[in-house]
Amino acid sequence: MSTDTRLWHPFADMHAVRGDELVIARGEGVHVWDEDDNRYLDATASLWCVNAGHGRAEIADAAARQLRTLASYSAFGAFANRPALDLAERLCALAPLDDARVFLGSGGGDAIDTAAKLARRFFAAVGEPERVHLIGRSQGYHGTHGLGTSVGGIAANREGMGPLDPHTSQVPHDSLEALEAEFERVGPERVAAVFVEPVMGAGGVHQPRPGYVEGVAALCERAGALFVLDAVIAAFGRLGSWFAADRFGVRPDLLCFAKGVTSGYLPLGGVLVSGRVAEPFWDRGGTVFRHGPTYSAHPTCCAAAMANLDILEREDLLARGRELEDEIAAALRPLVGHDLAGEVRAGIGALGAVAFEPEALRERPDLPARVFAHARDRGVLVRPLGDAVAISPPLVITREQVGEAAAAIGDALDAAGRDRAQSAGEVAASRP
Repeated sequence: MSTDTRLWHPFADMHAVRGDELVIARGEGVHVWDEDDNRYLDATASLWCVNAGHGRAEIADAAARQLRTLASYSAFGAFANRPALDLAERLCALAPLDDARVFLGSGGGDAIDTAAKLARRFFAAVGEPERVHLIGRSQGYHGTHGLGTSVGGIAANREGMGPLDPHTSQVPHDSLEALEAEFERVGPERVAAVFVEPVMGAGGVHQPRPGYVEGVAALCERAGALFVLDAVIAAFGRLGSWFAADRFGVRPDLLCFAKGVTSGYLPLGGVLVSGRVAEPFWDRGGTVFRHGPTYSAHPTCCAAAMANLDILEREDLLARGRELEDEIAAALRPLVGHDLAGEVRAGIGALGAVAFEPEALRERPDLPARVFAHARDRGVLVRPLGDAVAISPPLVITREQVGEAAAAIGDALDAAGRDRAQSAGEVAASRP
């Protein structure tokens, strides 16, 4: 643990964090160590992203080699670099899009805003400038940039941020009927794009009901809107395939990715773009997409990504991601019998969550944080969400280690239950 800090942490109550940071010092495989040399099973792969596991010298060596030759250079205008060109070819060859191109950026939130702006810019370029409306889903997380915050459906992330983009809306995440009704309410001729996480991450690890993702794609096609798959968490093995779309047999117009493309070793993300959407910009002179971060197509990040993709292929970690979905579901489902556990959300992809019993959560809204703390005391790092705790381990985790994570969550639920009983007893004792 550290003393007071000058570092402002994302998504943190800094009053609680200051003086109580957990300083992670090193990592190897599925484990990390803090500065006091306490070891933890990283059941979250940092933030859904260290798919190849920690301590991969191959990725570090690739980045170091690139740093010694050309560490960084702009890709604006006609500038390019060999790692970015090679990565673009590789990603587009793997992509479940027709005649794909790729726009590289700095991360997932950046990719979402790129996709949102590109959707609007595409329709302006083809003579439909009225198509500006963007539809998201309740509990959807699409990063924290401006348009991503506007499209996202986690209420706490939108509160207190002032006016958001008025040409956005959210529908219930599990209802095709609600999405169809929203098309009609807005006017299908005004909708530019619909954003979908195939399995929701930060919003609670909600699994799609059968046919949902395919149904969204069909509704977008019928309305002439673009179908944007947010695969920032879901790609690169997390759902057992390269880009998750292939799990559902859909071919998006735009596909956002990040996280697993470098296994989180360096910040990189991007948008895969179908040939239809790229056409006005690639086949007509003077149609410019005036957008892009300084670090777009960053050569060192791209070199790290190439090494990471080599590992995912050589060790068949995509198939391991598919195996893990059954192992995680089997390990977590017995926890449904616990008094504090309402349901387990698992079954598609190498991620899962234990959602709290609603009445218990209303009584103790800090249950996710409490279970996180108790699991950490037992040497396992899980992710507290709004109504649940989640795991999304590195794809190199073993079945036994998945069981270790689930056992720690079970013990943490027991400890949180004792906290709840003690608190209730103290309240009762204080009554006259």
